[in-house]
Amino acid sequence: MANSAFIAKTTSANHEEFFARRCVWVNGPVIVGAGPSGLAVAAGLKERGVPFIVLERANCIASLWQTRTYDRLKLHLPKQFCQLPNFPMPDDYPEYPSKDQFIGYLESYANHFGIQPQFNESVQSAKYDETCGLWRIKTTSGAPDSSNKREVEYICKWIVVATGENAEKVVPKFFGFHEFGGDIIHACDYKSGEKYRGQRVLVVGCGNSGMEVSLDLCSNDAMPFLVCRSSVHLLPKDVLGKSTFELAISMLRWFPLHVVDKTLLLLAKLILGDTQKYGLKRPEVGPLQLKNTEGKTPVLDLGTFGKIKSGKIKVVPGIKRFSKGRVQLVNGETLEIDSVVLATGYRSNVPSWLKESDFFSKNGFPKAPFPNGWKGNAGLYAAGFTRRGLSGASSDAIKVAEDIGKIWKEETKQSRPPAACHRRCISQF
Repeated sequence: MANSAFIAKTTSANHEEFFARRCVWVNGPVIVGAGPSGLAVAAGLKERGVPFIVLERANCIASLWQTRTYDRLKLHLPKQFCQLPNFPMPDDYPEYPSKDQFIGYLESYANHFGIQPQFNESVQSAKYDETCGLWRIKTTSGAPDSSNKREVEYICKWIVVATGENAEKVVPKFFGFHEFGGDIIHACDYKSGEKYRGQRVLVVGCGNSGMEVSLDLCSNDAMPFLVCRSSVHLLPKDVLGKSTFELAISMLRWFPLHVVDKTLLLLAKLILGDTQKYGLKRPEVGPLQLKNTEGKTPVLDLGTFGKIKSGKIKVVPGIKRFSKGRVQLVNGETLEIDSVVLATGYRSNVPSWLKESDFFSKNGFPKAPFPNGWKGNAGLYAAGFTRRGLSGASSDAIKVAEDIGKIWKEETKQSRPPAACHRRCISQF
């Protein structure tokens, strides 16, 4: 008798929990991510009259730019290569807009197209249901520090993955890290070098972020040590007043990639000199070819190399281990340091929530190389995984919006939510 009562009580509780999760039918696609890629897709769909919702785990659009970037950041490429479709940047913006100007542009973009993401909604899983031929996207809603979380399941025909290449920070593990005792942060939490004034700071990573953080530390009278474990292509930001990136794009219209690479390296040597002499070894593969094959972006020099040549920033090799207040390098040298900034990059988080293995690889990028990595099977799309910055994200967004818009117009305008839902759905749109 007692067992029967327990079973009845448990069944009732499960039944209530089952129906407590809201189920929302979405007539159009669900866009996961409200960064530049997600906004660009949403704008394209808006212009084609396709309904959609945008889910964003943070409390704002472009959270990477708003919450995980340093104060001095500016776009590394001219603004014409960073603007989103059908909405140019203001004429009064400088050639290289600041972080705040770019955020302002994105907010204006969202307002112009009437894009209103659902914030504080984190996707836990997305899976294609073979039975009813629809996507089931499970989320938790509520601010990160809220104890009142609620679960929602969205059911839709299309899903657009727009969480980007930099969704999660990469934090490497070093032997003895716990013994160090000093301040250790990732570059996503670094704002300014002001608090490091007079300190000896180890900057781990020699990409664009590591180089610029080192320069900022130097400008604030800190003493940066820049860890350069592997090779890196350092290029001048401008050549004779013209953007190096713009020059490369122009040359690619007339010359093969290997010729452009050789030209860029020749110009870099003429303008910067021998970088290897100062500990910055160049890869054997050219900068554009390396970007295309491995996604490694060349570093554009904003003044860091001059500080390296003057000795104000010291380039050091890889790390062997940490100890209290010290780091031992692979060459046997030991440095006394006060703080560590990990400019060790980011990674895609797609494999942690998207339950499919045909379109995305284990590293969270589409298996098909650019320009074919924007469309999968069964209504799966991706935007912003081209390894070609904002211009690549815009290219993806245009294709995704056009494709869904065409299907919407031809097949789904008069369709109704299928009756295959396992519980009553709230219709969205």
